[in-house]
Amino acid sequence: MTLRARDVGLSFAHPGTHPDHAPTRALEGISFDVAPGEVLGIAGSSGAGKSLIAAALAGILPPAALLDGGITLNGTPPSPRDIALAPQRLDALDPLATLGRQIRRLGGRRTDPAALLARVGLTARVARAYPHSLSGGMARRALLATALAGGAAWVVVDEPTVGLDPEAADRVMALLRALAEEGRGLVVISHDLPRLARIATRVLVLQDGRAVETAPAAAFAGDGTGLATAFARRLWQAQIEDPAC
Repeated sequence: MTLRARDVGLSFAHPGTHPDHAPTRALEGISFDVAPGEVLGIAGSSGAGKSLIAAALAGILPPAALLDGGITLNGTPPSPRDIALAPQRLDALDPLATLGRQIRRLGGRRTDPAALLARVGLTARVARAYPHSLSGGMARRALLATALAGGAAWVVVDEPTVGLDPEAADRVMALLRALAEEGRGLVVISHDLPRLARIATRVLVLQDGRAVETAPAAAFAGDGTGLATAFARRLWQAQIEDPAC
């Protein structure tokens, strides 16, 4: 089975405006494949449309969004349970429910929260914790546990290292690579291109809502001479010169 996007575009309508006011185009001509065991990385400058791709894959676009092109799983539209999303925002965790309750809510009463939390490197006692008591790194792992609760074979992870120190960021990225090695297909969106390239199979580079290049992760090395486009090379070189950018 393969998760496939073909010529995906996204526009936002402007209800109540003049009929001649055309929708705002946010994504254009996005295409990629993700097979089980692969990690597709998505990188680009701020505002390039990375998180919109995550929302489109997860089926959670706002009502004003107009999606065109095709997103399919083995040739048919995916169901909501086929693709799970670990969002960027930590407040996606319910502040009024323990993590164990949230995991069971998503996975069913027979789901074992302790087993899922252990899979992402958290102890069983975290199942009794509320989100406000977690560190940033623990909350990122908890978001992954909730994404895995429904048993989806494809997982979309949006900015998993935001706000984490280097050691915690490395642990989260290693966990994502391990999930792929277990047979899941992952789409990982990250501003941290060096870490992303270390775990990805391929990296799709976005600029202003368009895919300018999809390159093997190995091309993101040295001074980037293995990359085909000037934008991808600049993006890579900026990060290896200043990892905080």
